[in-house]
Amino acid sequence: MTIVRYEPAIIGITGSVGKTSTKEAIRAVVAHERTVRATLKNFNNELGLPLTILGNWDSAGGALFWLKVIFVSLKNLFIRNASYPEVLVLEYGVDRPGDMKYLLEIARPHISIFTAMGTIPVHVEFFADPESVFREKVKIVSQLSVTGFVVLNADDELVLSAHSDTRAHIITFGFSEKSEMRVISFSNRLDDTFQGTSLKLVHGGSVVPIHIPYVFGRAQGYAISAAAAVGVIFGMNLVSIVDALASYNSPNGRMRIISGVKETTLIDDTYNASPVAMKDAVDALKSISAKRKVAVLADMLEIGKYTLVAHETLGKHVAKTADILVTVGIRGKFIAEAAIRAGMQKKSVNIFMSVCEAGKFLQKKITKGDVILIKGSQGTRMEKIVKELMAEPRDAERLLVRQSEYWLARPGLYD
Repeated sequence: MTIVRYEPAIIGITGSVGKTSTKEAIRAVVAHERTVRATLKNFNNELGLPLTILGNWDSAGGALFWLKVIFVSLKNLFIRNASYPEVLVLEYGVDRPGDMKYLLEIARPHISIFTAMGTIPVHVEFFADPESVFREKVKIVSQLSVTGFVVLNADDELVLSAHSDTRAHIITFGFSEKSEMRVISFSNRLDDTFQGTSLKLVHGGSVVPIHIPYVFGRAQGYAISAAAAVGVIFGMNLVSIVDALASYNSPNGRMRIISGVKETTLIDDTYNASPVAMKDAVDALKSISAKRKVAVLADMLEIGKYTLVAHETLGKHVAKTADILVTVGIRGKFIAEAAIRAGMQKKSVNIFMSVCEAGKFLQKKITKGDVILIKGSQGTRMEKIVKELMAEPRDAERLLVRQSEYWLARPGLYD
């Protein structure tokens, strides 16, 4: 009813990785010219999606909260709210078969963005195979009319194949030459002049540079180029889009650069983990210069029958990148064992079943100039290691994920 009354433009984002960073980049671009509301935190399911539509809620729970939601929603239905946003940017998360169909019954996007799938997508545990995950997610594309727009990752062959599932206008983004909104000259920089990601956006003969401070990873290039494609749909030129992106901040726990103890540098990628995101994080670590590179990796959850092969593949990959490997968890042990088999020295590999023990070990092990990547699935709570190694732990609430009272009181798998 709220959507019918206010008729906002709806931008829907799906994919196995990159949804939240893409959402924040799109928010920054569109807010340059329109009023915008975007999904807060992880409100991307059957509860969070309607809450985002009904109001700018950032948490849920308790009788008083729901009474307030009902009151505000009824008020907005009967008394027009002049401040209701012109554009909604919504994440469409899919955990199980049927999820996308249900979410689309709540709100159908006018612009659909498909970020990435990867060979082994997150949440595949609850589907027959990766193709089944894709068929569920692609519904966000197939529901569009001929007046709608689809923004597709040109570097992900499965995502790109979604062009055959829609009648809408298609714009592609990515690093490859076939991308209409293309990223070139990409680099992760860690030096005395700049810490972060630098790239250039190319579209329609225009080339514009952009620098994203305090964050690493190709995922930023995808988020920025997808958002720029949305800006073009809204009639913006590339210079205006890049100006708008000056207000973009990568969400906490997504390849954020944080100062560590002993004059080290932390790469905090602790929000969640999937095979494609793990590989991208390790690639980012590989791309920078450092005295020593330390990879601190934990379990990837919810990938079902692909668990062993995914962790072993990651172990082989990190063996070529890290000087020191620290793993946490039962599945993390598969990473360590595969790294040793791939040629990494046993003395450089350290296996823990406790986040606390791993953190204490790292406190003693790391030295000035080290760059430390920290990553694992949400349930492993690897942000606790980041907090242990931060130069300024009092900044944890501002810089880290899961710092609310609810999360701080909730144990992780390996506490």
